[in-house]
Amino acid sequence: MNITETDCKTFYRSFGKCVLSNDRELPLKHQLWENQETMNDQAHALISTVSDTHGIPARFAELIKKHFKIICCEEFLKNEKELADKIQVIFEWEYCPTINEKLLKSLPCLKAIVNHGVGVDHLDLSLIHSFGVKVANTPHVVDNATAEMGMTLMLASARNILEGQQISTSPDTKIYPLNWYGAEVTGATLGIIGMGRIGYKVAQRAKGFDMKILYHNRNRR
Repeated sequence: MNITETDCKTFYRSFGKCVLSNDRELPLKHQLWENQETMNDQAHALISTVSDTHGIPARFAELIKKHFKIICCEEFLKNEKELADKIQVIFEWEYCPTINEKLLKSLPCLKAIVNHGVGVDHLDLSLIHSFGVKVANTPHVVDNATAEMGMTLMLASARNILEGQQISTSPDTKIYPLNWYGAEVTGATLGIIGMGRIGYKVAQRAKGFDMKILYHNRNRR
């Protein structure tokens, strides 16, 4: 995956925008850093590892290092007694490290868990909150990417892209039937269930195809 400098900055700006508390969402700067004097000049952050394939990509890690001393899980397991009281943040990437009761009990000074994605369904929020730890997610980071993927799938489905590729590359193909060209997207009607951030961005892109937009949402947009 090619990650641009803009991607890195967008990720870092976004990860601190929202803390999920029991009853409301608040800016992370007001929740996590409200008592800066109680924190070290550079707080320790636990991560799985630094890797472009199975951990936090190096470019993101460099941004995190500007504000945190990174501790990888392997290092933590080797020096748990020494590091346990120093770690105040966990950066979770691709569901790692696994957040469970054992880990939470081993980190008495933990203040926040930062999830790199929007969804936090994989986290036991009640358990985490019972330790006085807050959970932050990264809203908006993948809105454009998700909307683009939605448009890609719609175009691929309407135009039989997958089937066409299979026919065009098969050694058994003798002719390419015209009916495999699929349906025209331009001017078609698009229905969107839920005009949230991503739904709205899909609608913006669909307008480029002169599509008629029908949507269902609790509030008019």
